[in-house]
Amino acid sequence: MTSRTPDRGPAAKRRARAPAQRDDAARLGRDDWLDAAHDAVVAGGFDAVRVLSLADALGITRGSFYWHFADHADLVSALIARWRERELEADRALEARASEDPVEDLLRLLDAALARGGRNLQARRSELALRELGRQDRAVAAMLAEVDGVRMAVLTAKFERLVGDAAEARELAALL
Repeated sequence: MTSRTPDRGPAAKRRARAPAQRDDAARLGRDDWLDAAHDAVVAGGFDAVRVLSLADALGITRGSFYWHFADHADLVSALIARWRERELEADRALEARASEDPVEDLLRLLDAALARGGRNLQARRSELALRELGRQDRAVAAMLAEVDGVRMAVLTAKFERLVGDAAEARELAALL
């Protein structure tokens, strides 16, 4: 009769790993994996995010990945969540940073928009890849709609200070 070993869960599996893998995992943090995944997205979209390829790029064993993530979907989810948080934080910072001059505020917003997705090739490719994924995944589409809504609210508020009319401000924000 064979005995079946019960599933020990992720924490027990991490403790049971070979010492070399634990050393690899300790050297690299979750952000290192996320940075490598972001680079893969920039280079080839979300289809390019493969655990073995990321491990090779990081010069580390694939086992280190499982120290930080449950699976590939967990990595992609964490990458998307990190992008969302960074974008929303940037929007909050732009919203909070108001000057006396509404034109200066709009120029600051335009500069930020160009830096996020215009002049910065990595940011542009990353966001385009996210938008492509959003066409296939409802949860990603909802997250993108949330971020876009915040962006539009910030931009509309800045335009409203300039033109004094809410409807015109929404139209201008949509055009931009």
